[in-house]
Amino acid sequence: MSAKPDLADFALGTFSVAGAPPFAGLVIDGRVIAVGTESVLQMLQHWDDSLPILRKLAVAFRASADIRAQSAPLEMLRVHPPVDLPRNVYCAGMNYRKHVIDLIMSQSGTSDEPGLSGADRRAAAEKTMDMRAASGEPFVFIKSTSAIVGANDPVTLPDGVTRPDWELELGVVIGRPARHVARKDALNYVAGYAVANDVTARDRINHKEMRFDWLKGKSQPSFLPFGPYLVPAAFVRDPQDLRLTLTLNGKIMQDESSADMIYGVARLIEYLSAHVQLLPGDLICTGSPAGNGAHYNRFLQPGDVMEASIDGLGTQHNPCVAEIKSGV
Repeated sequence: MSAKPDLADFALGTFSVAGAPPFAGLVIDGRVIAVGTESVLQMLQHWDDSLPILRKLAVAFRASADIRAQSAPLEMLRVHPPVDLPRNVYCAGMNYRKHVIDLIMSQSGTSDEPGLSGADRRAAAEKTMDMRAASGEPFVFIKSTSAIVGANDPVTLPDGVTRPDWELELGVVIGRPARHVARKDALNYVAGYAVANDVTARDRINHKEMRFDWLKGKSQPSFLPFGPYLVPAAFVRDPQDLRLTLTLNGKIMQDESSADMIYGVARLIEYLSAHVQLLPGDLICTGSPAGNGAHYNRFLQPGDVMEASIDGLGTQHNPCVAEIKSGV
């Protein structure tokens, strides 16, 4: 694991209890303590000042029984998205090497590739990915923040959607305004990392005239479980050395290292900041590894349960439910 505890190791999230208003809380050793009146998003607006204060509170928590007595067990609280809600959501598509190669292989036809064996096609696909990594650029789309739900909330499968799919991803939360950031400096703009699941309606993405419809395919309500909490970047030694694992009803479907990204976190920040103004509280979803439902031809159904985890960043537990239309 690349997220290792030290004396000040903690996570930051948004929680509530018994219907009370949500509050920002520090997560330490499985317990949560409130950290004042600011929201996590407000803390991110001055993250360079917020982080040292949070470190001091974490040290005091471990040293003082009185402070620990003011905390609550994590399992007793409702877990909201850690940043509730991010300012913008940017999603990198087709960003895991093995995943894209598998897609190329599944779509390769023999009519336009006479005489090519499967091994030859795979070698050609691998060469294409190497060239893309060396000289290409990321593909990024925008997802609505209204799709975001918490790490334990239900994922609602919309009426009429036939191919809802999972996409476990490493989420990156920005902590400083970023514009025209060089790759070598890019990780300095990261406040922290979290688990994200870019749920997708595969049957709604393809559009007859415009080819892709990201609105209908990506931004349905509850299509972005986020959290359970935000782990500060200081506690994640290498975002390109994290294990991502998603199970469906207890069966492992995705199990891959973030090292398989075609464009790493730093490259994505460099690319995005060259085209938009990144703001504190923005969420970047960095792409999903091999093992989506499209790979297995197995899509989400009511009653399914997804469990998604990333080394050191916690676990999501999202049941799938059928949509109930208002007035029905």
